Amino acid sequence: MATVPWLVDVLRAAGVQVVVEGDWLNRSAGSSFAPIGVLWHHTAATSSASNPHPALNICINGRSDLPGPLCQALVDYHGVFHVISANRCNHAGVSRGSGPIPAGDGNTLMIGWEIDYNGVNQEMTAAQYNASIAATAAVLKRLGRDASHARGHRETSTSGKIDPSFIDLNTMRADVAAKMAGGGGTWSSVVDNSTAGRFAASASWGTSTYSTQRYGTDYRFAEPVAASDAAWYKFNVPATANYRVDAWWPAVSGYNSATPYIVSTTTGNRTVIVDQRATGGQWRTLGTFTLPAGDANRVAVSRWSSAAGLIVADAVRLTRV
Repeated sequence: MATVPWLVDVLRAAGVQVVVEGDWLNRSAGSSFAPIGVLWHHTAATSSASNPHPALNICINGRSDLPGPLCQALVDYHGVFHVISANRCNHAGVSRGSGPIPAGDGNTLMIGWEIDYNGVNQEMTAAQYNASIAATAAVLKRLGRDASHARGHRETSTSGKIDPSFIDLNTMRADVAAKMAGGGGTWSSVVDNSTAGRFAASASWGTSTYSTQRYGTDYRFAEPVAASDAAWYKFNVPATANYRVDAWWPAVSGYNSATPYIVSTTTGNRTVIVDQRATGGQWRTLGTFTLPAGDANRVAVSRWSSAAGLIVADAVRLTRV
C-alpha cells in the first residue's frame, strides 16, 4: 500500500497554508492506494468567512452511508488546507476514466481535495481556487505526473456527480500546468444568475428553465426596451490587471440578435454586442479588458436593444490573462 506522508511538507513548500487534523498519518479508509492524480470536489456545504469549513467534521468522520475519511484534504473558505489523511479515502467512488486516469477504483487512483462551498448558488472563493492550483501542481510534481492528471469529479463519476461546480476544468488544468512550469497560476471566477449575492436584476427580468443549454439550474430573460435596466454580475477582482471576459447564454432562434453586454473597465464602460440566437451552451469570449481591483459590479447584460427577441442573462466568467 502506498501512502503520502510527504503531503504536508509538499503543500507547505508550495506556499499553501496547512492545518493538520489529528492523526492524519494513520487515518485511512482501506489499504488499496496508489495515486496517480488529483481529483477536485465541492462539499455541497455553504461556507463563509465566519464559518469557513462547515464540512470538516463529515470529511474526517464520514456519514452514516459512507465511512471517513472522505478526502485527503479539505480546502476552507480562506484557502487553508486541512489535511485529514495520508492514506486511501472514500472520495471518488468508481472512476469511468478521464484523460490519463483509467477506469477503476477512483479512491485507489486519486488524491482528493474537498473544496468547501455549496456549488449550487455559491462558487469557490479566489483563495480556494488559488490554493488548490498551487497544491495540485505541487502534488502532481511529487507524483511525477503532468497537469492532465488533475481532474474534476464530474469528469470521472459514474453516478452523475456535478462537482466541482462553476469552474472550467480545462482552464484549471492550464493553470496547474502554468504553476508547474514556474508561473503564478491564473485567477478565474464564474458568476451565474443564481450565485448568491453576485447577481442583481429588476423585477422585469423573468426566470426560465426552457433551454437545456443553460448554465446551472435556470437563467433570466427580459424584453428589449429603450432603457438599460441592466442585469449586473458582481466580481471580487483580486488586482487591477487584464481579464478575459466570457459569457454563457442558451441560444434559441427567437432570442435577441443584438444583445448588449457592458464591461466596467478602468477607463469606463465598454459595450459588446452579441447574437443570442446562436453559439449557445458554451463560453463565448467578449474580449480582454483592464479591470480595477475590488468587489463591485463588473459585467452587465442590458435590455437596450433595437432588435426583437428576448434578452437573456445567464453566466459570466472572468479570467486573468
